[in-house]
Amino acid sequence: MVTEDPLRAYRGRRDFERTREPSGKAAAPAAARPRFVVQIHDARRMHFDFRLQVGDVLKSWSVPRGPSTDPGDKRLAVPTEDHPPAYEDFEGVIPQGEYGGGTVIVWDHGTYEPLSHD
Repeated sequence: MVTEDPLRAYRGRRDFERTREPSGKAAAPAAARPRFVVQIHDARRMHFDFRLQVGDVLKSWSVPRGPSTDPGDKRLAVPTEDHPPAYEDFEGVIPQGEYGGGTVIVWDHGTYEPLSHD
């Protein structure tokens, strides 16, 4: 039985000859607790990318208006393709003409504890 590559969409959108983004081909070291990262991404327009480690990938969302300190202030979060765990440390410039072309910086990162393990 062949399982689908969870990073297929991620790899299909990128030319790793042109971008320094991690390819995800190397296995990420196992983390004691799942990780999260928030990145500021200045592409077509500035937005935040929110990523949660779930298993062997970072589940990812684009947050156009960024995070809020007010719990009553709901923000749109648009799901994007899964990213490799190595993306947690990625900062740099994605070349213009490449998917997501623009500057990426790490704004916050750490670990999280799921409320349930279902």
